[in-house]
Amino acid sequence: MTRIGITLGDPAGIGPEVAVKALNATGRPSADYVLYGPAWALDLGADQAGLSIPDDCDLVDVDVPRAADFQVGTVAAACGEASVAAVERCARDAIAGDVAAMMTCPLHKEAIHAAGYVDDIGHQEILARLTGATTTATMLMTPGLRVVHLSTHKSLIEAGRFVTRANVLDKLRLCHDSLNAWGLVNPRIAVAALNPHGGEGGLLGREEIDEIVPAVAEARALDIDATGPLPADSIFNRAIVGEFDVVLAMYHDQGHIAIKVHNFHESVTATLGIPLIRTSVDHGTAFDIAGEGIADATGAIAALRAAVALAEGTFGQ
Repeated sequence: MTRIGITLGDPAGIGPEVAVKALNATGRPSADYVLYGPAWALDLGADQAGLSIPDDCDLVDVDVPRAADFQVGTVAAACGEASVAAVERCARDAIAGDVAAMMTCPLHKEAIHAAGYVDDIGHQEILARLTGATTTATMLMTPGLRVVHLSTHKSLIEAGRFVTRANVLDKLRLCHDSLNAWGLVNPRIAVAALNPHGGEGGLLGREEIDEIVPAVAEARALDIDATGPLPADSIFNRAIVGEFDVVLAMYHDQGHIAIKVHNFHESVTATLGIPLIRTSVDHGTAFDIAGEGIADATGAIAALRAAVALAEGTFGQ
């Protein structure tokens, strides 16, 4: 049976709780599951969920001790250390083939920085560091809509500067190659404009003319089915009604807002460009409700389904 690794995320957040809830859900996909994180964090999550840890699940204890001053819902370096250690161990096992895919619960960026990982903004950066990947991308998926992001963890002004012909072409090639490898053959890729109304012929910005249009033309010359740039205020609806298989968004919120408005609870993330399969919940640590036992595990269940589908080659079916 397919083995899926699950990282618990930041112990002070809702990750351990939603992991336990997902593993106890009747709708969880059939697989063998291996949990990665401190044993005390898993026990805490089970207590918060009011559930037991299923007998058919194993634990790889990363052995980061619980700090004496640990508090649920609070940023702590020890929690950052635990969450990064779990991701690193699970990723190494995925690369080695010990697990077929990994699903990650949320970590907290301030906590991992407090633990000394100053260059690791999130999972994508950690996995790129571990694997040596030079071109990666985030793909958000929810029923009826898929979005790949040209950039994610950049300020808005830096994200605008990142819209270059070379970068757009790299992400189009990565998107095309990744989705083909996952079973979605010859995906129809819609490319979003950066500026309002697609730049209005240069009146509202020249990025479309100077960077995006040439990149799309070059991609089409490589037999990549790319269309655009298309105005961002209509492109996502066109994908939802079936005109496109995936949208290439130009920056973080352009794509994330569309996904989360369309169907936030079932949205999940996959990382493109790394030599392993990684899916994730599409929500954060939710420190404001951590420890209350009310966290919704719908996203975690969806992320497990995506991980199994990608590992078993049924993603495009």
